[in-house]
Amino acid sequence: MMADREPGETTNLDRYGNDALPWSRPRDVLDAISPTEHVTWFLGTARPDGRPHAAGVGAMWHDGDLFFTSGDGTRKSRNLADNDAATVAVRLTGIDLVFEGQAVRVTDRPTLDALATRYNEGGWPATVDGDAFTAPFSAPSAGPPPWALYRLRIDTVFGVATEEPHGATKWRFT
Repeated sequence: MMADREPGETTNLDRYGNDALPWSRPRDVLDAISPTEHVTWFLGTARPDGRPHAAGVGAMWHDGDLFFTSGDGTRKSRNLADNDAATVAVRLTGIDLVFEGQAVRVTDRPTLDALATRYNEGGWPATVDGDAFTAPFSAPSAGPPPWALYRLRIDTVFGVATEEPHGATKWRFT
């Protein structure tokens, strides 16, 4: 879990003389996201033949971790079954982020219950059914229920500030 983790390595990627961004900047923006706020997250996976695949996902930052949902029959879930390496990209107020890591299926009831509550607060009436979610509806591309919950085990985060102070930074978590 990332809640209490600080990056083990910070690399300044900025070419224009700006300082490296502190990890607290994106962490504070992520922590402030309300479940009712409309945020578009994009999951990147690799197909079995190595070609990339990207899809919008219903993601949620919760207690310092990044979670997303996916139906078993979707291309993204099939890709993750073969190769758990993934990226998640998002544009937030003042900073664009790309997360790299491994997508791990979440099946423990306390985490599922906590995320179902957060999704409900945001307007998606998800309930826990076994080790996944069900609801009267989901995104048109999600496929039929149940929808699995994944946690991105984050290795690296890239951030580019879009507001002052500007900068570009890579945070590596070990």
